[in-house]
Amino acid sequence: MRNVHEREIPAPAEAVGRLLDGLGTHPDPLWPEGPWPAMRFDRPLEVGALGGHGPIRYRVERYEPRRRVLFRFTGPPGLQGTHEFSVAEAPGGSFLRHAIEGRTSGAMRLSWPLVFRPLHDALIEDALDKAESTLTGIAVPGRPWSLRVRMLRRLARGRG
Repeated sequence: MRNVHEREIPAPAEAVGRLLDGLGTHPDPLWPEGPWPAMRFDRPLEVGALGGHGPIRYRVERYEPRRRVLFRFTGPPGLQGTHEFSVAEAPGGSFLRHAIEGRTSGAMRLSWPLVFRPLHDALIEDALDKAESTLTGIAVPGRPWSLRVRMLRRLARGRG
């Protein structure tokens, strides 16, 4: 499984990196709160911190302030691998990137493509929109969620 989202943002990498450093805080400057489950940790963002969002659990494996945060999945069962936010210089500012690398097993082989991936893709695009809006001061019109994402979110609300 490989899933990559990247956005070029017309802002210096240092400014984008400060958004990474705020992951898991309240208010979180990068993670879209409100319609999505908040990202939370058992301590400040540092190697070894445990946390997650919704049913997705992970541990901070690497942290380079203002550059990169690498998380290793610890749950749900059947999800193995990492996800990472990183910042890099770009000609017009910087790139903010999110990447998942891993594999699935068991029930996750079916639930990743049918449930988790569509929700993940929408959430990460919302995060990139939030980052761009925050750093440019210009509201970025978010992409409409797909019918599948709207239905899955409705189902999830019904359970909560």
